Amino acid sequence: MTNQQTRTKNAGSIRNAAVIGSGVMGAGIAAHLANAGMNVLLLDVAPKKLTEEEEKKGLALSDAAVRNRLSAAAVARMARAQPAQLYDSAWVKRVTPGNLIDHLPSLGDVDWIVEAVVERLDIKQEVLAAIESARRPGTLVSTNTSGLSVAAMAEGRSLEFRRHFAATHFFNPPRYMKLVEVVPTDDTDPETVALLTELCEKRLGKGVVLAKDTPNFIANRIGSYGMMVTLADTETFGLTVEEADALTGPAIGRPKTATFRMLDLVGLDTLLHVVDNVRERSADESERATFERPELLARLVSLGRLGEKSGEGFYRKLRGEDGRSRIESLRLDTLEYGEQRRVTSPVIDAAKAAKGSAAKARALLAADPAHKHAQFAWSTLKKTLLYTAAQVGVIADSITEIDRAMRWGFNWELGPFELWDAIGLEESVARMKQEGDTIPVWVEEWLTEGHTSFYRISGQKRFHAARGGFTAEKEEEDVLSLAALKSAGRTVFSTSGASLIDLGDEVACLEFHSQNNAIGGEVLTAIRQSVQEVSRNWRGLVLSNEGRNFCVGANLVLLLMEAQNGEWDEVEEIIRFFQDSMLRLKRLDRPVVAAPHRMTLGGGVEACLPADQIILSPETYFGLVETGVGLIPAGGGCKEAAALAAQRAVAASGGQRASADIQQPLNALFETIAMAKASTSGHDAKRLGLLRPQDRVITRQDARISEAKRAVLELDRAGYAPPPEERIAVAGKEGKAVLKLAVQAMRLSGMISEHDAVIGGKLAHVLAGGDVKPGTEVSEQYLLDLECEAFLSLCGERKTQERMSHMLATGKPLRN
Repeated sequence: MTNQQTRTKNAGSIRNAAVIGSGVMGAGIAAHLANAGMNVLLLDVAPKKLTEEEEKKGLALSDAAVRNRLSAAAVARMARAQPAQLYDSAWVKRVTPGNLIDHLPSLGDVDWIVEAVVERLDIKQEVLAAIESARRPGTLVSTNTSGLSVAAMAEGRSLEFRRHFAATHFFNPPRYMKLVEVVPTDDTDPETVALLTELCEKRLGKGVVLAKDTPNFIANRIGSYGMMVTLADTETFGLTVEEADALTGPAIGRPKTATFRMLDLVGLDTLLHVVDNVRERSADESERATFERPELLARLVSLGRLGEKSGEGFYRKLRGEDGRSRIESLRLDTLEYGEQRRVTSPVIDAAKAAKGSAAKARALLAADPAHKHAQFAWSTLKKTLLYTAAQVGVIADSITEIDRAMRWGFNWELGPFELWDAIGLEESVARMKQEGDTIPVWVEEWLTEGHTSFYRISGQKRFHAARGGFTAEKEEEDVLSLAALKSAGRTVFSTSGASLIDLGDEVACLEFHSQNNAIGGEVLTAIRQSVQEVSRNWRGLVLSNEGRNFCVGANLVLLLMEAQNGEWDEVEEIIRFFQDSMLRLKRLDRPVVAAPHRMTLGGGVEACLPADQIILSPETYFGLVETGVGLIPAGGGCKEAAALAAQRAVAASGGQRASADIQQPLNALFETIAMAKASTSGHDAKRLGLLRPQDRVITRQDARISEAKRAVLELDRAGYAPPPEERIAVAGKEGKAVLKLAVQAMRLSGMISEHDAVIGGKLAHVLAGGDVKPGTEVSEQYLLDLECEAFLSLCGERKTQERMSHMLATGKPLRN
């Protein structure tokens, strides 16, 4: 294939793919390619020995069931994996199992081949040779490796092969982790790099960084170094594993898994492999010394304590005679396990009290310098920052690539250079020098030139440190950043719970930013204010935000407090205020598009349902889950569910309202809400019946606000008119009887508790429209009144209040 032919390819033209290797990573990558709509051939070796089960069945090594055993087993696991690998379990049909002998010629029919076999150079070279023998010229080939030399893998392959070959390093699990490191060799065509980047970003929804072909690339190089210095400093400062984790997790803007829990998840043997790879391939003596195998780690691996996969590592989980599990931690001096110790100190308390990652880091380092926790935090951080700075130009060309790799691959809230800016570049470098540390030359020069930070923001653009001065950061296509818009002064108004932001083109976005983005009075007031403002001055409204989750529900603390105090008028006022706010949103004379992401639960769903369209990201976990806290949806959720059932009944009857049978769609929605089901993806929300025909799922979560804005403008150009007030046909008393019969059957079979049955009965009454005749058309307000009445009744139940208290205390539902 010529260069010109290669250039005509784009991400949309890649329809058929093959993944070689059906292990954890290979199967995960295959599943995610299927998520992107590709037909995937999953190949592995053909077994050379029968299993006992195969012998009993009378199978032979020549049988396809035996020859495809490994990949077929991976496909079978894929459909039931937890957490789910597929957006929709039915999409497992897109993956075809096979083996590397019988199905090798089929590689000539695919557009992209991903090699994901064991991390051994000789085996990868052998597999790539087999791939080259079967692929057609011009076919993309990439290797999934966590840090082996990409150029070395391609040795012996033709120039044409090498021009279409690079690494695509997915992080585990491939569906959920945002980062893909694309690593070209000197022979890789720029067109190949561009196509792989486009594929990963636009089709797979990933964040791509361009890494150099160095040991362990970017994220694993920096991450493993950080783990090594943390392990060494934990011993130096005499800390426990709990203390080290308390200081290297959320206290400094990193995940709860921190260091030692992360090591257990990754696998202690895996870290040793990563460490060995850097040491053996590094020409720098000081780096080789840093990556010497830690004696403690080697000792634990020799004892078979590999972390979570072996059941023991730095932590272990035990199950007591009462069936409850408890976690013990390793004592580093004796290598024995003991009960976890609660960690507290003024240093940790200061970090916890601060708001935001930058403030937490500053508080942590500004604490009492004589305290060992502060000394440990500073030591591990400064070593990691200095090492990272020394790798600029070695592992990646820009600091942005490194920061993104650590945010997307290790879930750091701030990348190393962003964190360095947060703690103060000038001040921290001065302290490092005072302590005798060597500062990388380019950092010294940067400061000498008068710069005081690695990043600066001007308008909506962010600039990063580069040779010759600040360089504009490459903007991601189709991505609107609310943070950048606010920094550029595009805030229309802001309250403690929400802000209205100008997205441009006369479209506004209402952003929730209350605690956990829960809906309380301040958010509802902002919704009302936004409705008035948008009606007067804007073409439409987007509902979205950039929080960890879109919205986890209503403000449960306030509801519980009022219920426990018996302030029933106050509770009713809260519900009526919520319902009326959602109705105003629905009646707005401008188009409204909701763009939720991740956890969108309870009130979060009720805030989306009034929108004219909902645009979900693939990782949207969508559900009316109020029964989990002993309640029912009462912000319009039940009313909208009843309307959905009626609409589906009419559609199923060919548009004949008189003959529409509401019961079947009502049964399905009742089960979804009564069982507090939440979708495992945006696509799964369709299966649960919570979406309308106009709602859709897009591939890239980061593009959801831009896509929602586009949808608003399309509705506006089409001559938008708000939906008229509906009359909703309901199932009535006969439909309610069917639902309550199902509840009774579940109670008698022991599937639900007595209180679950009470909640189910209330829910059935509301969804069916009460005791009216079947087919009666009722107003929206009638259903809202039923919602409110049932909600108030349940709030007064002791067991409901226990459920609410338990959820607030533990974050988990109570089944009482």
